[in-house]
Amino acid sequence: MPKPKRDAIREDRIHNEAIVDTYGPHEQAMGWYHYLENKLRFPFQARCIASKVVSPLRKGETVEVRRMAPEDSCSSDMLVLIRWQSRTMAVPLSQLAGANVDDSTAEAIGDWHYWVAQGNCF
Repeated sequence: MPKPKRDAIREDRIHNEAIVDTYGPHEQAMGWYHYLENKLRFPFQARCIASKVVSPLRKGETVEVRRMAPEDSCSSDMLVLIRWQSRTMAVPLSQLAGANVDDSTAEAIGDWHYWVAQGNCF
């Protein structure tokens, strides 16, 4: 997938709300965690937009996102807890797109997808 065109408004929001005053990968991860935890409105429905080797979801599957995974699980990627086949499990937020979500949730998911697509990581 090509790197998305730079979005100044999104960049400003990310730098001023998600990773403000962070130094190093651990602090950036915790900044993102708290940003997402505050902006995502749980529970919400999401559709898998990409298969990942660390997740059992297949592209096109719909799941219920319950909440953020525990903070200590999100040091290298932002994970959310989903309900899947009668179990609760963590999957990367980057593989999910919100379905009929509120503006705050859509914006936060979009911010995370944008940041990852720009090649950023912890």
